[in-house]
Amino acid sequence: MGVAERQGRARSLSVEDRQAMLIDAVTPLLLEHGRAVTTKQIAECAGIAEGTIFRAFGSKDELIRAAMAKQLDPEPFRARLRAVDPELPLEDKVRAIVALMRGRFTKVFALMSALGTIGPPPGHDSRHEFTEILGRALTPDLERLRVEPARAAQVIRMIALAASVPHVRNGPAFDDDEITSLILHGIIGAPAPPTTAPAPPT
Repeated sequence: MGVAERQGRARSLSVEDRQAMLIDAVTPLLLEHGRAVTTKQIAECAGIAEGTIFRAFGSKDELIRAAMAKQLDPEPFRARLRAVDPELPLEDKVRAIVALMRGRFTKVFALMSALGTIGPPPGHDSRHEFTEILGRALTPDLERLRVEPARAAQVIRMIALAASVPHVRNGPAFDDDEITSLILHGIIGAPAPPTTAPAPPT
C-alpha cells in the first residue's frame, strides 16, 4: 500500500479509529526515542500526513498522554489474569501468571523510563485488584500453599516486579521458569524431610 493510499484510508477512518492507529504507531517510537520523537517520525510510521496527528489529538503531548494511558490501563491485563485457568497444575498456573506480569511490568517500566515518568499517575494503582484476582486463581491449591492465597499472590507480584526492572534486579535477567521455581521452592529447594533421632539404648 502506497503512502497516498494509506493517507486516503486514514482520512476515511473515524476519529476514534484514527486515534487508536496513532497510539499503536507512537508506542514503539516512544520506547526508542522518548519524548524527543517527532511528529514527522510518527506520521511516517503510521503512513499518514503529519497534519492528521493534530486533527486527531491536537498536539504531540496529547498523543503521548493517550499512549501512556492505554499502556497503564489495568483492565486488559486484569482480563488476561482472570483467563488463567484455576484448574491448571500449580506450577503451570504460576508460570502463566509470571509470564503475564513480566510482560506488563517490562513494557510499562520501559515506557515510563523512556518518557522520564516516575511512578504511575493517580488512579492507576491496581495492586489490590491484582492480588484479589491471583488469590482466587490460587485458591484451588490451598492445601499445597504454606501461606494464604492472597499472601502468595503478593509474593508472586513482588518477585515478578523486581525481576522485570533492570535497576532493581541489578544483574542478569531471569526467565519465567527461574522465577516460577524461585517462587515455589525458594533458594534451597523443597525442605528436607525431618530425620528421626535414633532411640537411646536401653
